Amino acid sequence: QVQLVESGGGVVQAGESLRLSCAASGIFFAIDPMYWYRQVPGKQREWVAIITGGGGTNYADFVKGRFTISKDNRANSVYLQMNSLNPEDTAVYYCATDKDGRRYWGQGTQVTVSS
Repeated sequence: QVQLVESGGGVVQAGESLRLSCAASGIFFAIDPMYWYRQVPGKQREWVAIITGGGGTNYADFVKGRFTISKDNRANSVYLQMNSLNPEDTAVYYCATDKDGRRYWGQGTQVTVSS
């Protein structure tokens, strides 16, 4: 059974940093891709970053150069280092993975950036 649990959200000032974590179980961490998404109330969930089983990464344009996705295969965890945060980054952040043709989501962690 796939389970994803995010942590690390909080309230920060503009320009500060946060590191989100996602602990995963029930997946082949060295094979399955891991994603970070975010969602603001009233808007569609948007993709933020991906890390493949092999460690390749890609980012949405609005976070390139500020956010870094990484993972620890032995810890079955994926991380999102977020630097130079601005109020537009305020959202609930979700990690996700694909397994056996199905998308799995965590419960989300709130990130609030004040100006």
